[in-house]
Amino acid sequence: AFREQLAEKLRRGQLPGAVRYLVCADPPGPRIGNGGSTLHALQCLEEQYGDQWTSFTVLLIHSGGYSQRLPSASALGKIFTALPLGDPVLQMLELKLAMYIDFPRHMRPGVLVTCSDDIELYSTGATETITFDRPGFTALAHPSDLAVGTTHGVFVLDPSSFSGKGGLEYGSCRRFLHKPDVQTMQQSGAVCVRERCPELSCPGSRGDSGMASECVYTDSVFYMDHSTARQLLAFYRQMGTLCCEIDAYGDFLQALGPGATPDYTTNTSNVSRVDSGLVGVRQQLYSLLQGTPLNVIVLNNSQFYHIGTTQEYLFHFTAESKLRFELDLQPVAFSILPDTAKPSDQLSIIQSVLEPGCVIGPGSVIEYCRIGPQVSVGKGSIVSGSYINFHVDIPSNCFLSSVSVKITDRVEYVTMVFGVGDDLKKSVESLLGVHSLQFFGASLPECLDLWSIEVSDQRFSTEDTRLGLWTARIFPVCSTLSESVRMSLNMLSSVQHKSAFKLSGFQLLSVEEMLAYKDVEDMLKFRKQIYDEICLQRQKEKSDF
Repeated sequence: AFREQLAEKLRRGQLPGAVRYLVCADPPGPRIGNGGSTLHALQCLEEQYGDQWTSFTVLLIHSGGYSQRLPSASALGKIFTALPLGDPVLQMLELKLAMYIDFPRHMRPGVLVTCSDDIELYSTGATETITFDRPGFTALAHPSDLAVGTTHGVFVLDPSSFSGKGGLEYGSCRRFLHKPDVQTMQQSGAVCVRERCPELSCPGSRGDSGMASECVYTDSVFYMDHSTARQLLAFYRQMGTLCCEIDAYGDFLQALGPGATPDYTTNTSNVSRVDSGLVGVRQQLYSLLQGTPLNVIVLNNSQFYHIGTTQEYLFHFTAESKLRFELDLQPVAFSILPDTAKPSDQLSIIQSVLEPGCVIGPGSVIEYCRIGPQVSVGKGSIVSGSYINFHVDIPSNCFLSSVSVKITDRVEYVTMVFGVGDDLKKSVESLLGVHSLQFFGASLPECLDLWSIEVSDQRFSTEDTRLGLWTARIFPVCSTLSESVRMSLNMLSSVQHKSAFKLSGFQLLSVEEMLAYKDVEDMLKFRKQIYDEICLQRQKEKSDF
């Protein structure tokens, strides 16, 4: 999926042509986390380019993961999330390259590690430059309030090395804390008091601009020089096979700085899945990296944004968010709307074709869709990759995303539908706990009853004991895209109105299975048809003019 999308962007001239693009999938077997993926990607670089890579400046973007909190990105990748910006629309990949465009010329050979669902915006003085040229690790740091610190990495800066003033400062870090609680931040000396908190700097700080406020410096992007990358690669080779999930932030950065201790290696409170070898691997990494410098580039006038959940996605794309203002995100991007439509500012229509007569409620995002004349979409909903050509009212706070699948040799369609607040990550260990799973405000057994489906172990696609909305086999496979949308909306309607809607007789898939059977080619073909139609319309408008 990634290689095909990259090739299409290069064909259209939407990416820098002189850059080498390499897609590395994790090796088969157990999940290895973004830390394991980083090590594996280093190995892929060496295998692909030999000694040549010693001179490379590398941008390594973690784009895997199931994207359970924003499942419209699950099938084709978070790094290809479309933004309501540009003509044709930009995706996260282009935004990342644009944001980091000044870095390579001020970077020694090495690797810059980032994620695919975050955005870092910063302002520096005319003469200030972000430079990655020091040995060891160098990380960007952003002022954040303490609540943000509890879900991020936090730097304990050496107070003698920075002042907290100016746009950009180079400081040294005593130690790195991974998702610490407020007490830990205070006791370790991570909390700084800033004289005033410029609007751009401290999100969530409640004080007048003239008041002092507490903040911590949180992580985003980090760089490692080539010799450190080589050291990690040698460690990975010597390990043979990695059998546990390691974290590039928690497990690499916590080993660094003069104040680092090995205590974190046995703390597994922030780990989603504890594997037997994890503590041992962490201890080996600690021994390997201990004493390696952790340099910090403090961006006093910066902001870190995350758009990896449905709530964040809706807020930043449709509400009065600062990100929307700073990037100049548009209510309508590269789409065809009827002349009569006067779109509200509070929505986001991305590479879609809307016919006269349809109504889109405020706070909703429509991407890669064809929406017919008799369709109304409520408030705060997400509709992705769908074709809706029948009369329907899509409720508010609805998440709807269609996937092409190939189970035998022909293309079929499945549409997942949820409430935007439904928790697809939540799972229970046995059928006794299934009543705690919520689907659009109702318990899952209640929904299954309305759909004439029995509750059993076979209702879930997972091999282990994780029963949840992600693994529930509830979505019907249909022969056309619009029919699959209609069926899933009927399911939702039956739950809303507590009326029966029989699903027995259909082949039903879970979201997990949809992704296993997904037909990338067909999904991209649907997007390309919309793209071509919009391009054609643009040309026609130009010639008419």
